[in-house]
Amino acid sequence: MIHVTAVQQVLAVISGLIVGFSLGLIGGGGSILAVPLLLYFVGIHDPHLVIGSTALAVGVNAYFNLLPHWRSGNVRWVAAIAFAIPGAIGAFVGSSIGKAVNGKDLLFLFAILMIVIAILMLRPKKSGDGTQFHWNRKMFWRVIPAGFLVGAVSGFFGIGGGFLIVPGLVMSTGMPMIYAIGSSLFSVGTFGLTTAINYAVSGLVLWLVVLEYVIGGAAGGILGTRLANQLSKHKRTLNFVFSGVVIIVGIYMLTLNA
Repeated sequence: MIHVTAVQQVLAVISGLIVGFSLGLIGGGGSILAVPLLLYFVGIHDPHLVIGSTALAVGVNAYFNLLPHWRSGNVRWVAAIAFAIPGAIGAFVGSSIGKAVNGKDLLFLFAILMIVIAILMLRPKKSGDGTQFHWNRKMFWRVIPAGFLVGAVSGFFGIGGGFLIVPGLVMSTGMPMIYAIGSSLFSVGTFGLTTAINYAVSGLVLWLVVLEYVIGGAAGGILGTRLANQLSKHKRTLNFVFSGVVIIVGIYMLTLNA
């Protein structure tokens, strides 16, 4: 097991703060920096150990963030659970494959994913129409494959996958965006937890670092959410700047792992 120094533990809290702040400030995609921060800022150089640890940290934070959405009535539990169950199976399959892939190759693919996510974040977001949504059994046949596919991608890369889960819920159920965002957090947490358990079985989770990431992420999320309300008129600019940072980090990772 890798020894984590006191300095690295402080840096882990700061990294969690940055990730939580980004997530609270700009929303979906904000957690994509969790892996490169732990790799290059904290200095944990085992890719699989990093992915296993960040998957758990992001998953736990997602469950925390689910609570206010639930209280606001924006979680549609039948749809959320129907998406999460096949997704958890997909996350287990994806994370099993991810563990078997060479660390450098995995980081190369992760860097490509970062750039793709950054580009997708630059697109204008659709607000969704109305707040009417009624679940019916026919949706199961669309939700099951969508959930499995998104879960597999999430598990393979060890990411929350909210940027895929939200459109997956919208397309498979037709639910309004406000419900998709709230409901997606259940899947983000479930996929992260499934991936982390799979990695933990192989001894690939740094538990203390996860705790520090979660603490920093909770504090950063509060700060980011408050600032987001004040800077709501500049959301487009914030997305542009954050996407630029993600692209730069992605290119840096590509050059290191090519």
